[in-house]
Amino acid sequence: MKIRFEDLILHEDSDYILINKPPYVSTLDERTIDTTSIIRMARAYWGDAQVCHRLDKETSGILAIAKNPEAYRNLAIQFEDRAVKKVYHAVVEGIHQFDGVDVYLPIAQTSGGGVRIDKQEGKEAETIFYTKEVFKKHTLVECLPLTGRMHQIRIHLACLKAPIVSDELYGGHKLYLSELKRHFNLKKFTEEQPLISRVALHAFGLEFTALNGEPLRVEARYPKDIAALLRQLRANV
Repeated sequence: MKIRFEDLILHEDSDYILINKPPYVSTLDERTIDTTSIIRMARAYWGDAQVCHRLDKETSGILAIAKNPEAYRNLAIQFEDRAVKKVYHAVVEGIHQFDGVDVYLPIAQTSGGGVRIDKQEGKEAETIFYTKEVFKKHTLVECLPLTGRMHQIRIHLACLKAPIVSDELYGGHKLYLSELKRHFNLKKFTEEQPLISRVALHAFGLEFTALNGEPLRVEARYPKDIAALLRQLRANV
């Protein structure tokens, strides 16, 4: 299905466009024949568009795009100064009561495309976690990354023994309805599909200071797959 960039827009003013990025769409161009990326769609919509930060291809949620160089510089400085408030929501395995749990563990990239905790070679990384909702065997967690390292939230949650659902790179597992629902019957000759096929992580909110000095705060609703996952978890407590 073709994505219309206009349908993704949550907020637009003279300096910024904030969108709700769908899962499975790259922020920047990849070295593949697939030409669908947020930056291409944004520049087709606004010629001078610059993406101000990145989300992993699988990750859905809020993404800020600058419409002019001054707006880009303004937000880049705030990211560097850690003055941008980023809020992510993740569905994790296990029951956890996080009340401002602060994980401060340095991260280094691996040759295999992931990351590891490395106190000697790693770069500074810090995330704060809060429990939002508890289910039978899972928890909805609010994640506040204070730094912006690759896979930071994912590996920090794994360190708390709370891997994200479907995050097999960091110890998570796919979740099936048969694990939640009593007397679940699968139709003959069909293979059960997981409730969510990607890492259950969503960039929920972003707050920063606009060029006029006013605070700008925008939230992004859950996409269909995470909304459906939460419905099933709530229905089978």
